[in-house]
Amino acid sequence: MIPGRFSEESWLPSARLGALRARAALLGRIRAFFARRGVMEVETPIASRAATTDPALRSLRANLTGLGAEARTLYLQTSPELPMKRLLAAGSGPIFQICKVFRDGERGRRHHPEFSLLEWYRPCLGYRDLMVEVADLIRHALDQPGLDARYQSYRELFLDRLGLDPLTADLEALHWAVHDIPGCRDLALDRDGCLDLLLTHRIELGLGRDHLDFVHDYPPSQAALARIRPDPVPVAERFELYLEGMELANGFQELTDPEEQRRRFAADLNKRVSTGLDIVPVDEEFLAALAAGMPETAGVALGLDRLLMVATGSSHIDEVLPFPVERA
Repeated sequence: MIPGRFSEESWLPSARLGALRARAALLGRIRAFFARRGVMEVETPIASRAATTDPALRSLRANLTGLGAEARTLYLQTSPELPMKRLLAAGSGPIFQICKVFRDGERGRRHHPEFSLLEWYRPCLGYRDLMVEVADLIRHALDQPGLDARYQSYRELFLDRLGLDPLTADLEALHWAVHDIPGCRDLALDRDGCLDLLLTHRIELGLGRDHLDFVHDYPPSQAALARIRPDPVPVAERFELYLEGMELANGFQELTDPEEQRRRFAADLNKRVSTGLDIVPVDEEFLAALAAGMPETAGVALGLDRLLMVATGSSHIDEVLPFPVERA
C-alpha cells in the first residue's frame, strides 16, 4: 500500500483502472507475439510435492487433505521452470507460460509475495539468440520499436563501472570494495554476497536508462540452472535484462546433464543446512525428465508486474496490482 494515495476503504483496488487496462493490453500483445512465432502457450501446476532448493528463495506451503489418512504438504511454485522442462523433454517444442508464482518473505517497492511471471523456452536456440528475442518481445510489448539493446558481460560490467574483476578478485579485495556501502562494513560476506551488494548498490540503478541492458556470462557460483562454459576462466551461460534501473528478466542456456543437476541440488541442500534453513524435497520427476533427454534449450523468465511498472511509469509495484497482499 502506498501511504496517502488511496482511501482507507480496503475493498478498493490499489491500482487505478488505467493500470488494469494496461495490464490487459500488455498480456494481449505478449500472446500475439508468441502466436506469430509459433510458440505454444502451456499451463503447469502451481502446487507441487517438490520445492525449490535455492537457498535464496522460500516457498509458500499448502496442506492437502482428503487423499488418505495423512495430510500432504504441497509447495507453491517460485517458478514454472521445472514442469515446463518436463514438457520440453516430452517433445513439446517451443513453449511459453504466463502464470502466478509465490515467494515467501519478499515485500517491498519492487517485490510482492505473489507476482506474475512470463517464462518461455526455445529448444535448439542459444542464449545469445534468446537475448535478441527478449529484446524483440520487450519492444513489441511496450510498443517501442526503436528501443536500443546493449550487451555486456558481467566481467566487463564490473571492470567498466568499478575497475574490479569479479571473476578473479580475491575475497579481501571484494570486502574492501563493499566496506563503504552503508550497513555492510561488518557483514561476514562470501564472494557472491559481496558481488550481489556491488551489483545492487553500485551498478544496477544506472542500467537500462532509455535502452535495454543485457548482462551475460555470470560467475559459475551464480549459475543456478544454467550451463557452465569451461573457458580459461569459466562462466555461467546466464543473462539478466535491466530496464530503467530494474531487473526484468533472468535467462539461461539450460543445464541438461541430470547428474550435474543432482549435484547442484545437493549443494543447495547442504547450504540450506549450514544456514539453518529447512530441507525441502527435490523434484525427482524433473531429474527423470533430464535423464530421458531434454533438448539443448535456452530459457528465460520475465517479471510482468515490473514490466508493467515500466510501461505505466509506476514507482511502486502496488500501483499495478489490483489487490496487494494487505488487501487480498
